[in-house]
Amino acid sequence: MDILRFITAGSVDDGKSTLIGRLLYDTKNILADQLEAVERASKTRGDGEIDLALLTDGLRSEREQGITIDVAYKYFQTDKRKFISIDAPGHIQYTRNMVTGASNADLAIILVDARQGVIEQTRRHSLITSLLNIPHIVVAINKMDLVGYSEDRFLEIAQDYQQLAHKLGIKKLKIIPVSALAGDNIVDKSLAMPWYTGHTMLQYLESVDVLNALNLTDARFSVQYVLRPQTEDLHDYRGYAGLVQSGVFRKGDAITVFPSEQTAKIAKIEQYGQEIEEARAGMSVTILLETDVDVSRGYLLAKSDNLPVLSQDVEATICWMDDRKELKVGGKYTLQHGTTRTRCSVRGIEYRIDVNNYEQIEGIATLKLNDIAKVVLRTAQPLAYDTYQNNRATGAAILIDETSNVTVGACMLA
Repeated sequence: MDILRFITAGSVDDGKSTLIGRLLYDTKNILADQLEAVERASKTRGDGEIDLALLTDGLRSEREQGITIDVAYKYFQTDKRKFISIDAPGHIQYTRNMVTGASNADLAIILVDARQGVIEQTRRHSLITSLLNIPHIVVAINKMDLVGYSEDRFLEIAQDYQQLAHKLGIKKLKIIPVSALAGDNIVDKSLAMPWYTGHTMLQYLESVDVLNALNLTDARFSVQYVLRPQTEDLHDYRGYAGLVQSGVFRKGDAITVFPSEQTAKIAKIEQYGQEIEEARAGMSVTILLETDVDVSRGYLLAKSDNLPVLSQDVEATICWMDDRKELKVGGKYTLQHGTTRTRCSVRGIEYRIDVNNYEQIEGIATLKLNDIAKVVLRTAQPLAYDTYQNNRATGAAILIDETSNVTVGACMLA
């Protein structure tokens, strides 16, 4: 049974936590003690209704304020698929948390309040999901009960969002009218909206094809650890343990090691101590080579017939995540790419993206919290990478502040 990782995004009070809570509740994926705890907490509201948002808002401050602050992960399944839901905060202050949560998602659910329509946070989150190359976008036009389940209102918002999606080049788009609070079109079809004949939210999540989202073309292996047991039985054993980030590796494949660009052939692939014929994207394995070459933690192995870019000058789209310091030209940081860490400096800011109209603003000297911009980095050592649009696994990196060791920027390499 495959797994779908999806993130919910939207502005404050658009109903993200309630939507996930409704999915859990209506698919009977809530343990009895969890339900009892939520029922007790809901009594303080005094309206007799269960607050389904409490199923994901786990922090005390979240429950007190009624908003999501941190990213919340929930695991559930149906007869057709397993799910990992990622509930991202909606407030602009916590946009960086949304970027973190969306980085590994297969699908994004962007909630729009039917009363408010498309607003700035809708555009901001849509831009981020587009830049992160999330394969599937679902727009849940929520709180349809508060606009009288109006088809005209749904069509008006849907048209506005389709125009936005066209600007961003979003191709795989689904728009669903829902009421997370009342349960309309979440798991069960809405009797109040007979004019809508498409999928419910759960039906779409169960049927969307995520296997095609895997990159099985660009074979990339990130070395995490060099295994040298040096026991009597394994005196000459040298294996490279790590993650197949994309593509497929097989015994006998010719590979190139980066950044040294040395070449070798795969002698054996092992998993859990057993030899296997091939290793595919997402698998953690140990690769043994026919000849001894210099390979250390942080190195990248790639099939020799399809190589990544190797350069010290790297262009990247960055979402700045630091609320204490601004990014400035000439600033020095640590760039982490997979298991590789290298020092880098900012050579220039090409432009900043205006989240309201997606125009490119040039002549920018600094970046502030939540700014999204195209920058040029210079790394201390050559970096082997793919463009993010071609390979999410090896096209992503983060900037780390050298003094505090805190992540300050999320990068999509170009």
